Amino acid sequence: MIPRRPQLGLLTLTLLCALFSLAQSLSCEVCKDSGPSCTGKLKLCEPEQDACVTVVGLSITGNKESVDTSKSCMKYKDCYSGFISTTLGPEDHMVSNSFCCQEDGCNRGRIPTPKNNSTLNGLRCPACKAAFQETCSGDQVVPCVGHETQCVYFSGIVQTGILSTRFATRGCATSSACHAQVGARVPSVTYTYELRRADCVPAPRPPGRAERRSAAWAP
Repeated sequence: MIPRRPQLGLLTLTLLCALFSLAQSLSCEVCKDSGPSCTGKLKLCEPEQDACVTVVGLSITGNKESVDTSKSCMKYKDCYSGFISTTLGPEDHMVSNSFCCQEDGCNRGRIPTPKNNSTLNGLRCPACKAAFQETCSGDQVVPCVGHETQCVYFSGIVQTGILSTRFATRGCATSSACHAQVGARVPSVTYTYELRRADCVPAPRPPGRAERRSAAWAP
């Protein structure tokens, strides 16, 4: 009878675990491009990334509009499927549609380009954007539009390619933006954000609005 070698058994077990891990990894289409869609190769996701995501964003800067699309891997618990609108300055507005799924190559194809609603809703939030730091004062006040009912404050690390830097931003957002949590790595159409702060509170109503409403309902 040939004695078993413990080292050989441990090596075999390690190889089996590695092969099982690879077999369980998800493959997603990965690409970034201007326009309402993009096409790329399937990429094997990192073991902790269990979702494929597509993000189509419409950015409005002044009178200029641009559409961009991103497809990538991410953690399903951090992934949000649906519409998000943010206003971070008087001429810095963006809406996006995103779609999350959990099957190989499930983010191939297109999703609808988001529709913009620029109608003022009467709410306002502190607003600011800062690069190379994780705080900003929010001295400016920006009017919210459409279904933006939340004041958000996000900060952390933003990465594009191999470059990364700190960032901070405040402004108006739809309640769907509150899905983002501290510790999440959130892809946008251009960047990937690692959130170290993610505050979300209802936007306060301007002074006098509540009083006018009460007077209108008074007998």
